[in-house]
Amino acid sequence: MPNRVDLFSSFTLPSGLTLKNRVVKASMEEGLGNGQQLPDSEIFKLYQTWSEGGVGTILTGNVMVDRLAMTGPGGIALEHNTDLRPFVEWAHKGKLNGARLIMQINHPGRQVFANMEGKVLSPSDVALDQGKHSKLFGQPKAMTEEDITDVINRFVTTSKRAYDAGFDGVEIHAAHGYLIAQFLSPLTNKRHDKWGGEIENRARLLFVIIEQVKAAVPSHFSVSVKLNSADFQRGGFDVDDAEWVVKKLSMLGLDFVELSGGSYESPAMQGKTADGRTLQREAYFLEFAAKIAKVTDLPIMTTGGIKRLPVARHVVNSGPQLVGIASAFAFVPNLVDRWQLDSQFVAQIKVVRWHDKTLSGLANMALVTSQLRRIGNGKKPKTNASGIWALLIDQIRKRALTKRYIANKSE
Repeated sequence: MPNRVDLFSSFTLPSGLTLKNRVVKASMEEGLGNGQQLPDSEIFKLYQTWSEGGVGTILTGNVMVDRLAMTGPGGIALEHNTDLRPFVEWAHKGKLNGARLIMQINHPGRQVFANMEGKVLSPSDVALDQGKHSKLFGQPKAMTEEDITDVINRFVTTSKRAYDAGFDGVEIHAAHGYLIAQFLSPLTNKRHDKWGGEIENRARLLFVIIEQVKAAVPSHFSVSVKLNSADFQRGGFDVDDAEWVVKKLSMLGLDFVELSGGSYESPAMQGKTADGRTLQREAYFLEFAAKIAKVTDLPIMTTGGIKRLPVARHVVNSGPQLVGIASAFAFVPNLVDRWQLDSQFVAQIKVVRWHDKTLSGLANMALVTSQLRRIGNGKKPKTNASGIWALLIDQIRKRALTKRYIANKSE
């Protein structure tokens, strides 16, 4: 029998970056940016708490490459003229106790709330289908060549500035229905030029961004990708497409590929699908990740609903080298330290399962972000929080943040 992999053993990425263990705090959108879309004290406290809790690597929540295209009004953006000092402090707090800090960088594409009055771009003018909630999102504009060039340049700029701020790397977000995932999916990419059609064209934007980012940063700076194992929508980007993309990515000098799944229309990252496929209760995407890991030498990370140490250990002994954990770190920020003291400890994550999938998804995100705010304010997480109350508070808060965003974005 092959030797079992120790979850708490160190792991060195192809760039030479060594991680002290194989547990990664996966991305969660914190919504804690200030009025200038910068990190400040709440972010600093939150990331210091995580870094001191034993995790090997921390992936930030979305950092947007364009302040006029945001996933939410409390987001953070890093552009060519952004004040870098708060990001330097963020990097310092996130790297305490030997943790590595990687900035997830993203463009939302069409997944922009209509009341944000921002840019709503997509490869084609296919709007989000959220049923009766569809009007929550703006109508996307099909991107021109100039728009595509601008987005590529923005990913490069944000990567260079992340390096300058002291982050250990960037993760390019190409999953969860955001812009790059919209190019990858035949459901949202109806183009007939070099950016659409067959998978090699739909993947072109991702490949060009990676190549240009890699050319702009030092070789020891980690560059990785978050990719859907599948969209879990009929006719969408599926596991065969993911296998093909990962094989190509193995030639581009990446450090790892994080495999997740779903989008706003099919929130598989919350354990729900739109095409009827059933996901595992924990490690939602492990079956797909283990299959894809067999076709590449690239380190693979998978994320999705993990809250028990035996499951995390099973992940790193099934093909993937890294295990990503998100929501559990909102409720138990020192989860790795807790596991090392008590291997039977289970992170208790409050989840709502309402009939309305859109509202259920919003409530679960609100439950998580409410815990992140508590940690950022020096308080302990609350495991018995009310989903209805969390959603109500979150909507009131977002309304106020949206007014602030609209008032400030023209400055």
